[in-house]
Amino acid sequence: MSLFHRSRALWVAVLAIVLAMVVAACGDTKDDTESNASSTPAASSTDGGAAANADGEYRRGLKAIVMPKQLGNPYEELEDSGTVEAFSELGGEATIEGPTDAGASSQVPLLQSAIQKQPDAIILAANDPNAVAPVLKRAIAGDIRVVTQDSDAAPDARQIFINQATTEGIGEVLARMSKAVVPGGRGEIAVLSATANATNQNAWIRVLQERLKTPEYSGLRLVKVAYGDDDDQKSFQEAQGLLSAYPNLRAIVAPTTVGIAAAARYLSTSPKKGRVAVTGLGTPNQMRKFVKDGTSPVFALWNPKDVGYLGGYAAAALASGIITGAEGERFEAGRLGEREILANGEIVLGPPTEFTRDNIDDFRF
Repeated sequence: MSLFHRSRALWVAVLAIVLAMVVAACGDTKDDTESNASSTPAASSTDGGAAANADGEYRRGLKAIVMPKQLGNPYEELEDSGTVEAFSELGGEATIEGPTDAGASSQVPLLQSAIQKQPDAIILAANDPNAVAPVLKRAIAGDIRVVTQDSDAAPDARQIFINQATTEGIGEVLARMSKAVVPGGRGEIAVLSATANATNQNAWIRVLQERLKTPEYSGLRLVKVAYGDDDDQKSFQEAQGLLSAYPNLRAIVAPTTVGIAAAARYLSTSPKKGRVAVTGLGTPNQMRKFVKDGTSPVFALWNPKDVGYLGGYAAAALASGIITGAEGERFEAGRLGEREILANGEIVLGPPTEFTRDNIDDFRF
C-alpha cells in the first residue's frame, strides 16, 4: 500500500473514533439530563414552580416543625395544638419548637436548626416579618415548604399565610368595641399591644387609627400605644402605667391575648374599675370572669386552634403537591372544609366572634 493510501486509512480510522466518542457523549448528556430532571424537586410557588395536582392525595408520614412566637403563650399553645392535630389526622408528625421570648430575632437560630433537620414543612407565627425572611428563603430553596399563621413574614419568604380574619375586619372590630365600651362613644383610649414589631398587631392598629379619623369614631382619641412584649408581668405593669399616666382614660384596647388578660386582671381590682373598660382580643376561658364582673364588657377572637389546624392542612397540601400557593387554588382542610387561596398566598379563616356576658358560656377554649 502506498504512503498516500496508508495516510488516508489512518485518517478514516481516527475520524471513526472521534464520531463514536461524540455519539457516546451525546448519549451521556441525555441520560444525565433525564436523571437530573427526575431528581430535581418541584419548585415552590415563590419561584414559578410546578402546577398543582388538585386531585392528588395527602402524603402520609409528613414531618413538620411548628414554631410559635414564644413558648408558654396560652394563645400560641392553642394554635399549635391545632397544627399538631391536623398532621396527626393525616398520618404525619408535627413537632413544636420555639423561643422563650418574642424578640424580633429570637426565632432565627431555631429556624436555622430546623432547616438542618430537613422537615417537609415549617409552620410559624413570625415575631418579625423581616428578621426571619432570609432564613425562611433558605428553607424554601432547600425544598422545605413554609407556611406562616397568625403573624406573617415577608411575602416572598413564605408560600402561604393563614390569616385569622381580614386585617380590615379585625381593625374595624377593635374600633367598634372601643366605641361600645366608652360611655357615649367619647373619650380617651390607649392600645396595649404585644411587641413593637408584631406584624399582625401593627396592621390591626393601623386600621384602628384610620377608623378613628372617620366621623363615626370622631369621639374617641387614641393617646398612647404601649407594648407589653406579650409578657404577662410587663403587660400588667404597662396597664398600670397607662391608668396612672392618663387620668381621663376610658378604655384599654389590647389586640393580644396576653395583654388583654393582664390589663383586665389589673383593672379588676383597681379603683378605676367601672370608669375604665378593657376590650380587644382574648380567649373566652381567660376572659370569662372579667366579662361577668364588668371589667371587660365585650372582646373578640377567632378559635386559635382552628388557625393552627388550617395552617397544618395548608402545609401538608403544599408538601403533597396538591397546591403550590397560587391564587385560586383549593384544597380540603379536614373539618374546616374546602379552602381557597387568595392573592399573595393568603387564606382567611373567617370573621372574629364578639363575646359578651350573653354568649361567653357558649364557648370553651
